[in-house]
Amino acid sequence: MTKTELLKEVKSYAIITLGLMVSAVGWTGFIIPSNIVGGGVMGLSSLLYFVFDLPVGPTNLVINGVLILLSMKILGKGFGFKTIYSLVTLSLFITVFPYFITEPIVTEKFMAAIIGGGMVGASIGILFVQGGSTGGTEIVAMIINKNHNISPGRIMMFLDVIIISSSIFVFKSLETMVYGFVVVGLMSYIADMLLTGSRQSVQVLIISQKPKEIAHKLSAQINRGLSFLKGRGYYHPDDREFIITIVKKSESHMVFQIIKETDPDAFVSVANVMAVYGQGFDEYKPPLSSKKIAKSKSIQAPKVD
Repeated sequence: MTKTELLKEVKSYAIITLGLMVSAVGWTGFIIPSNIVGGGVMGLSSLLYFVFDLPVGPTNLVINGVLILLSMKILGKGFGFKTIYSLVTLSLFITVFPYFITEPIVTEKFMAAIIGGGMVGASIGILFVQGGSTGGTEIVAMIINKNHNISPGRIMMFLDVIIISSSIFVFKSLETMVYGFVVVGLMSYIADMLLTGSRQSVQVLIISQKPKEIAHKLSAQINRGLSFLKGRGYYHPDDREFIITIVKKSESHMVFQIIKETDPDAFVSVANVMAVYGQGFDEYKPPLSSKKIAKSKSIQAPKVD
């Protein structure tokens, strides 16, 4: 591992740790003290805590043991190691934080559901972006998302319905169950919002008197592919080269800076794109139906004598 790769990995784990702290505060400061059952294995661990008084942190750690092995086999060892780190760290935070957060931060249940769900959802989004997970339904969501273009947030919501619905048998309260759905709904929405934001890309069209200089800087500094398009203007009917490139939305400010430094008079058009597949972007995942069609085409008809 090079020094650059090592620093990148350290940064990734630091961001994951921060996200786990946010999640732990959401659970121990808002959700659990308000007797709300959230989603995932953490929600199941909370349910067992309310019924059998089992400690949430260790219970969460034990239940996720088998799922970690599953994630390492299907999603790769790199994901598995981050999952182990995330799971152990979150379980530690969940166990330690109650000694410092001795009473609910807010007493109103609805506010606790909104704030706690938002914090946990943000944590899930951060972890997904960094290639990690705290286990449970998040592992299942990432396994499905690896092969199919299905929103991880929706998968998690679907899987969490059973856990949350079971809380009505514990508290005998429809209101408490509804608060659980508020939590998991907000978690899914925030996680999806962060994931979509991290994957957004833009297509940039650049018309400049210095196309080759801009192209060289874009390639060297941002390391993105680009193409030259031959074109001719209406008012200035000279042949010229246009530059077209696709970059992450978070990288667009670097493109503008390069253009401004090289040719302040350049004409720039920016358009959002729905999806980008290929090197440096997302991997194309064909829908299940197309896989079935391909499989059926590969089956030869029996010979008839």
